[in-house]
Amino acid sequence: MEKTVLTVCGEYASEKIIEKSRFLTYSAHVEGEEEARAFIAKIRSAHTLATHCCYAFIADKLGNLQRFSDDGEPQGTAGVPILEVLKNKKLFETAVAVVRYFGGVKLGAGGLVRAYSSSAAENLADADIRSLEMCSELLIEVEYTGVDGVQKYLSLRPCSLLSTDYGEKVTFTLAVKKAEETAFIDGLIDYMQGKVQTQKKSEYYAAFKIQS
Repeated sequence: MEKTVLTVCGEYASEKIIEKSRFLTYSAHVEGEEEARAFIAKIRSAHTLATHCCYAFIADKLGNLQRFSDDGEPQGTAGVPILEVLKNKKLFETAVAVVRYFGGVKLGAGGLVRAYSSSAAENLADADIRSLEMCSELLIEVEYTGVDGVQKYLSLRPCSLLSTDYGEKVTFTLAVKKAEETAFIDGLIDYMQGKVQTQKKSEYYAAFKIQS
């Protein structure tokens, strides 16, 4: 199944104070439940004195692997609001943990829902959100006389140069979006007047910056 989805790239942390309670929010890219729970465990271990560590995550690209926890807050006031923020922002393979240090003022059910949902939403608004798209990794082989031509072509097309190997010939390893693979290769062969060899190495998901 090849699906383009949005996800948090890396990890991001933020903090806000609501009625004297500190809300520390952490978001991260996670692939699978094991990674998600490891991320939550890391946050918990860093805040052993916190009153609550509530979380939610969608750890797959289909939206089937969803988990959440109120961690002692009244049922439905923390985990679900965080999960709803993930859903509203259409984020996948993303986990959010909100740590609360109680400040002595009770917020009530409605206040807690607003506190946890706003903490998650504000964190994700500033996090590095990227598009996960299926890519093709290609090997481009040319004679040394064709190096400048290939480099010029690569600079003009959206691709990620992964490595360059200078052996008997020069081999470029790069990644392009699968949807653009055919046009990319046809354009390269035309640009190099046929003096280039291409080979598809593999396919995988990669994160791309969202074009504004």
